[in-house]
Order: sequence, then C-alpha cells, then structure tokens
Amino acid sequence: METNIFEKTPVLVTGGAGFIGANLVEALLRLNAVVTCLDNFATGHRHNIEPFLQLPNFRFIEGDIRDLITCRKACEGQKFVFHQAALGSVPRSINDPATTNAVNISGMLNMLIAARDAGIERFVYAASSSTYGDSEHLPKVEDVIGKPLSPYAITKYVNELYADVFARTYGFSTIGLRYFNVFGRRQDPNGAYAAVIPKWVMQFISHESPVINGGGEYSRDFTYVDNVIQANLLAAKTTNQEALNQVYNVAYGDRTTLNQLAGYLRDILSGYDPEIAGVEILHGPYRKGDIPHSLASVEKARKLLGYNPLFDLKAGLTEACSWYWENLR
Repeated sequence: METNIFEKTPVLVTGGAGFIGANLVEALLRLNAVVTCLDNFATGHRHNIEPFLQLPNFRFIEGDIRDLITCRKACEGQKFVFHQAALGSVPRSINDPATTNAVNISGMLNMLIAARDAGIERFVYAASSSTYGDSEHLPKVEDVIGKPLSPYAITKYVNELYADVFARTYGFSTIGLRYFNVFGRRQDPNGAYAAVIPKWVMQFISHESPVINGGGEYSRDFTYVDNVIQANLLAAKTTNQEALNQVYNVAYGDRTTLNQLAGYLRDILSGYDPEIAGVEILHGPYRKGDIPHSLASVEKARKLLGYNPLFDLKAGLTEACSWYWENLR
C-alpha cells in the first residue's frame, strides 16, 4: 500500500479560497495534511473555505502575494507550496494589464523568494496553456510554444522563466502545471470574467440563451478539476529526479468545440429540467486574445509524473452540472 506522504505534513496553498485552490485544500485535508491557505479574496470566496475553518489542521491567512512579508509568514514551517494564486482571465488582463502583471509576476516572484528562504522542499505552481500563444502545433507539447496573445499569457510564461532560473541558480525544486480550461465544482459562474462552463450552466438553468463567441468551432481541451488535483499531488510527491524543474500539460488530451460543449450542457441539464432542451444557443463576436484551438499532449506528465486523468469531458460535465444544480440554483 502506498505511503501517504501528506499525513501531518505542513503545506501551503496560495489562492486556496479560489476554485482550484479550494478543491486542492479539500483533497489535502482528506489526506490529513496540515494546510495553510493564503488568499485575499480578489477572485476567491470565503464560502469556499467555510467548511474548513473549524478544522484543527487548517489555518487561514488573509493576505496578498504582492506583499513579501505576508508571503514569508505563510511559508514559515511549510514543506510543500502549491502556488495557485493568480489573476486569471485573458479579457481581464487586456482591460487591466498592470494589475495582472503585479499579481501574476511580482506575486510569483515574492512566493519564490519566500519559499526559497524558508527551505521549501517542493514548489508546485499553476502555469497555463495560454503560454502556447499563436503556435498552431497540435497537440500542444511542452517544448513548442509561440508568441503570447495577451498580457495574461505573458505573465504565465514569465512564471515559468522565473521558476527555471530559481531552479538553476538556487537549486530550488519546482514543477509547473500548464492547466487547460479547468472546470468543475466551486467555479464561480458570476462576474464579468466568469469562465464559460459555469456561466453557461447557470444561464441554461435560468432558461437564458448562452452566447458563443464567434462561430463556435474554436476548440478547447476542457479539463475536469479532479484531474488537476491529481496532477498537483503527483507533482508534490514525485521522487523522480528527472521530473523536477519541468513544466507539464495538465489536461485530458481531447478537444471539443464550443458548439459541441453548449450542446452537451443543454443535454445534461435538460435531464434535470426538460424545458432547458428548448433554450436557444446564440452567437456573438469573436473575443480578442482567444487561441483558435487547444489540444494537449499529456504524454510527458504520464511518463514522468504517472499522471492518468480519470475524467473525460462528459464525465466531468455530468459531475459539475450535478454540483451546480444542487448548490447554486
């Protein structure tokens, strides 16, 4: 039987009140880790961590990664850092590149400095498929990237460069995970920068027509959050030296058009409410900074980390729709 390396192990999750972060916190608590969560609620929510606040092995620090002193406080005594804190969203970065840069680049650098100085054993950080930019190569493989198409994409690429420099210069152990269109429970359906799946789910539930940007034939490698949690845990516990100081695609390894996605959601949700089957799907203008097609090769993660994504798109959508129907109607 495999040893649980997280048992009573002190770990830090930045952005732990966010969508991915809170799911990661939950998984670590189930493994009996001693979890510290750092978040400033810029995009995360207190309700995501509310169930954990009374647990003896959970500690919450409300603070900002743009403050180095806060980062140092959070890193004290930790063994692993899961750096999930960031300002996501391509449109947000186009509207406000300065804040995206400050959080995603200066904040990441602060965390690297604090983690290095605290003697952290492994620093696992959220990278992004946006790093592939205008590269038309499919499937996406880690060592073939293009020019970034948004300020957000630039910041996530700079994260990788900083992690690489810290590994080379300070002998610091990092692993970057390039997330591909992650979705699932706890993902916020509200706000100007809501991700497409929770936004459309709630529109269908409300009998509102979702709007697809463009013709709907752009495609994405949509990735259920439990696949992402698996990759984070594997990255932290790997003893394979070849696996360290690398970046990995974290996806399912299949692509779906936006038209197909909208159809799948309508079909699943109409099982809860037959009237949803009649909701019309609309089309609007293309969105600046969008990559036309995204499909990941996950072979590197399979080989070096033992990654084996268990949820394909339809299985993930079924789980996600069930959660939204039960929790947010």
